Amino acid sequence: MHFREFVSFVFLAFAIYSPFQVLVQAHSTNSRYDHTFEPSSPFLAALKTLQEQIDYKFESISLLRRAMTHPSYSEENNRALSVLGASLIETSVALRSLGKDIDISAKDLNRQISEISKVESSCFIDGMRLGLEKVVRVSPKTNSSTPAVVCGAFRAIFGAIAIDVGKSDDAGGIFWTVHGGDVGRALAL
Repeated sequence: MHFREFVSFVFLAFAIYSPFQVLVQAHSTNSRYDHTFEPSSPFLAALKTLQEQIDYKFESISLLRRAMTHPSYSEENNRALSVLGASLIETSVALRSLGKDIDISAKDLNRQISEISKVESSCFIDGMRLGLEKVVRVSPKTNSSTPAVVCGAFRAIFGAIAIDVGKSDDAGGIFWTVHGGDVGRALAL
């Protein structure tokens, strides 16, 4: 073997061997530690806390991340999840109300749905109790404490849960746990 071929062979062998050594070393180092999720930013820490508050752990944390992103912050935002969440909440209210009283009038049913869907009251109060104004990402020019921002994020959580599990019933159940179980009543966390 000539010197030039030998140098090329050594270089090639080193190029192939080095990445494998790095992987082996990383695996052996990491196997000594617990592999639990440790948030690497204040936002991820807030998402972890939020999951604990609502007693639901997302399979796809990107859904919760999107639910906590206002349209003023990014084009990848919570607008569609909020629409889905609002529909889930309204459906859940209707199901619960009709389950309690199948003879409820349409007017009373609509009143109950309206009451729980009001941005300025029920939805906003539930979102503030969760501290969503501190979690939702907004542009510097947007106030994260406004009822529309907090309520949009609150509703988006349940849209995100429904997509995460693939069932709206689970999202409705978690809504009632967070809301407190009755129409017009908020649960203190």
